Amino acid sequence: MPAKGPLQSVQVFGRKKTATAVAHCKRGNGLIKVNGRPLEMVEPATLQYKAISKALVAYYQKYVDEASKKEIKDILIQYDRTLLVADPRRCESKKFGGPGARARYQKSYR
Repeated sequence: MPAKGPLQSVQVFGRKKTATAVAHCKRGNGLIKVNGRPLEMVEPATLQYKAISKALVAYYQKYVDEASKKEIKDILIQYDRTLLVADPRRCESKKFGGPGARARYQKSYR
């Protein structure tokens, strides 16, 4: 069996709060898997487009020269800012004196 060159592949993580989706792209027949399933099985269809665009962003970041990265970055931010920027919102932790993070227990004066 002849030895091939190094395998070019891109692995992309998409995170929202505590959920993590993993997309792994490598040279081959064009099969993209998300969380171990083929991309065609991902519902709804808008998530398929997002997965493809994330993979393209990772590919361009790894294999495209620095001069064209700026142009690609500007185009992608105009298209969808979440492709390049993470969402920092997290759940606020509960404090004492109430049932939640901000709500307090009811107080009666009589």
